[in-house]
Amino acid sequence: MNDYLPLVGMIALVIVFVLASFVASILLGPRNPNSAKQAAYECGIVPESEPAERFPVKFFLVAMSFIVLDVEIVFLYPFAMVMRGLGVFGLVAITIFVLVLLIPFAYLLSVGALAWGPVAQVIREIVPVRRTSVAVLDPALTEGTTGQAA
Repeated sequence: MNDYLPLVGMIALVIVFVLASFVASILLGPRNPNSAKQAAYECGIVPESEPAERFPVKFFLVAMSFIVLDVEIVFLYPFAMVMRGLGVFGLVAITIFVLVLLIPFAYLLSVGALAWGPVAQVIREIVPVRRTSVAVLDPALTEGTTGQAA
């Protein structure tokens, strides 16, 4: 039982802190509601109409991968605390764990789910993409050659 006393103490402190935060916000917070404060918050933008389209799938992919990587970090912390006691077995197990959980991140990178906003614009400026319906020989790659296969 003495081994669990710090854990029970931490849980009790968390509960006390949460309850104290709620009570403090109720007692100390101003109470002057108006229509703007009662409206749903949409990132500071007042909605003028219903959205015409649904959220893109990339949004949900990024959200789910964020959760997966957060769970990975939650499990890495206890491993770091007992790493020496686990030896080589622990090192192999955590390596497999990290590799398996990094697969969603690698997938997101491969499909370009993380290349949006200013980052995508910078990438397009650095590496111009040429899109055509048929394969095209790039003359910049064949300078100095006669165009015949060697």
